[in-house]
Amino acid sequence: MRRLFLIATPYAWLAFFFLVPFGIVFKIALSDYAISIPPYTPTLDLSQGWAGVKEFLDGLDFENFTFLASDALYIKAYLSSLKIAAISTFITLLVAYPIAYGMAQAPDEWRPTLMMLVILPFWTSFLIRVYSWIGILSGEGFLNQILMWTGIISQPLTILNTNTAVYIGIVYTYLPFMILPIYAALEKLDISLIEAAEDLGCTRIQAFWLVTFPLSRPGVIAGCFLVFIPALGEFVIPSILGGNETLMIGKTLYDEFFANRDWPVASAVAVVLLLLLIVPIILFQRNEQKQREAGL
Repeated sequence: MRRLFLIATPYAWLAFFFLVPFGIVFKIALSDYAISIPPYTPTLDLSQGWAGVKEFLDGLDFENFTFLASDALYIKAYLSSLKIAAISTFITLLVAYPIAYGMAQAPDEWRPTLMMLVILPFWTSFLIRVYSWIGILSGEGFLNQILMWTGIISQPLTILNTNTAVYIGIVYTYLPFMILPIYAALEKLDISLIEAAEDLGCTRIQAFWLVTFPLSRPGVIAGCFLVFIPALGEFVIPSILGGNETLMIGKTLYDEFFANRDWPVASAVAVVLLLLLIVPIILFQRNEQKQREAGL
């Protein structure tokens, strides 16, 4: 019974906080828009008995998903979100890997301090940190003032309300999520393996690509998933730093829910987004399981 309780607890948590809300959203996605409260039909009326259940089931359909597949706006929004999330993840990896590598190579007494500096931004509100980039990237912001003062540019750069600002915001916000798993993988690295590679004739660069990077690959993959998954559905950063031309599925989802009040279409958008995120997660878990079995 104790073993059954331990196994059942996480499954009950998952069912209550994920499967039940997902079922509600999926049900709304199969409904039709209506000017009522709630703004969709049909609703389940158990007072009518089996006739009410049958009427409820007959009113469900997949028209909203068909609409998403045929509307160019939503297709473009999904593709744009995938593009922005992928590019942001790649840039974050390029920035985070040298930082994580430097932390792993630092003396032991410096590592807690460096770790604290990486985590320090989390002590400040997420919204405040994103809003602060408006003062940095705006036409009269700190960045343009520094560039004009040094003579690098003569006219202010237009960075705010562009995709470039969105990339900067995502990379800045999710950088710790990339650094920490890579650092955890590099910290366990056996230095003698690199020394052995160099003794066998490898240069430091060759030893890095043949030894260090392959051994840090689990941390790289984990970091990429920790950045890509939330960036794909990001809403706050493109809304604050991006312009009208910045099209991401998170903004589209918000507009459908609160501006258009079209809950069925918005729910269908959310379901498709969730399915897009589940597929790579399952593939990643299977890959990790195969690696563990091969190691055994």
